[in-house]
Amino acid sequence: VLGEIYAIFSDMGFQVFSSPEVETDTDNFQLLNIPPHHPARDMWSTFYTTRPGVLLRTHTSPGQIWAMRAFYPQPIRVILPGRTYRYEQVTARSESMFHQVEGLAVGQHITMADLKGVIIEFANRMYGSGRQVRFRCSYFPFTEPSVEVDMDCILCHGKGCRICKHTGWLEIMGAGMVNPVVLRNGGYDPS
Repeated sequence: VLGEIYAIFSDMGFQVFSSPEVETDTDNFQLLNIPPHHPARDMWSTFYTTRPGVLLRTHTSPGQIWAMRAFYPQPIRVILPGRTYRYEQVTARSESMFHQVEGLAVGQHITMADLKGVIIEFANRMYGSGRQVRFRCSYFPFTEPSVEVDMDCILCHGKGCRICKHTGWLEIMGAGMVNPVVLRNGGYDPS
C-alpha cells in the first residue's frame, strides 16, 4: 500500500521525506502551534520516554518542520510517511501504533484549490475512479484553514452500511493549509 501511495504522489511531483519517530515535545507539539496545556494536546496522548521532553511522535506532522528546514528557501513537495504512536485503548478500530502519510507543499501561489485537487486525484487513484469526495470544516492547530476529507463508502457506494455508520461516507484524512506560525517555525516567511 505504501508503494502505491508513493507512486501516486510521485506522479504528482512529490518526493518521500523521512523524519524521526522519536521527537522532542518542542518538535512534536510546540513548533506545530500546540503549546503546553493547549487543549488540542488531548487529541494526541503519547508515550513519553524516560528522558524529559522526549516522546514517540503522535503524528507525522513534526516532519513538516524537518522538511522545511532541510529545503528552505526552495519550494517543497514531499510526503512524510511513517509510524506514529498514541496512548489509546486498543480496539478493533484503533491501535497504539499506526502508519500515517502526510503531504506538504510550500511555495508561491499554492491555494486551497491546489490542495483539493491533489486530494481528489489521490482518492480517485487510490480507491478507484469516480470517487465522490467532500470537505468538512475542522480544526488542527498546525493548519489554517483545516478540513476533514470524506469519500463515498467503497462498500455500499454511499447508500449507508455498518462500515460507514450508515452515513454513506468514510473519513480518509484531515488536511489544511500550513498555519503561518508553523511556516515561520520552519524558516519560511508566510507573507
